[in-house]
Amino acid sequence: MSAKVLLTGFDAFEGVAVNPSRHVVEALAGQVVSAVPIHALVLPTVFDESRRQLEAALVALRPRLVLALGAAPSRTAISVERVAINIDDARIADNAGRQPVDRPIVSGAPAAYFARLPIKAIVAELRRANFAAEVSQSAGTFVCNHVFYALMHALRRRASVRAGFVHLPLPADAGDAARQVDAVRIVLEVALRGGDDLHVQGGAVD
Repeated sequence: MSAKVLLTGFDAFEGVAVNPSRHVVEALAGQVVSAVPIHALVLPTVFDESRRQLEAALVALRPRLVLALGAAPSRTAISVERVAINIDDARIADNAGRQPVDRPIVSGAPAAYFARLPIKAIVAELRRANFAAEVSQSAGTFVCNHVFYALMHALRRRASVRAGFVHLPLPADAGDAARQVDAVRIVLEVALRGGDDLHVQGGAVD
């Protein structure tokens, strides 16, 4: 079976009228990166339905790499997430009006999963291309983390598949939005290279 990339984003939600992750996913849909075709999927910002659609796509496509994208309105840098945690704790309601509190995403499953991406190499490459980028230690507890955790749980027995999550800040203008497409292409290229991650500082004090 030929290699594939699955790239996912989200639709709009409260506080994010135009989701940059959707723009990037739609811009890259059908393109090829490092000789691998990109399959795009825009997920609903709804807790359980986003997981169902993601899992169906994983079964149908059996991708080599999965990169999930989301929007982070409070951040100013492209945030490459390190870890997904097994909890839904919504500060706002999702697009179906659901607002779970302290609910495990998968009952009885591990507390957390680490991304299977060379996160520090990705950040370094983005910075070389003049993007503000950082390793993030938390993907939050809203639908972004829900999808990130569901992704890593679904792939827990498929160790060869690289997968992870990147949060995009809200773009300042149309030019910034176009540059985010270029940034995500860089993320995909680095992720598809293989090899070990960089052993450099990427932690945080708080």
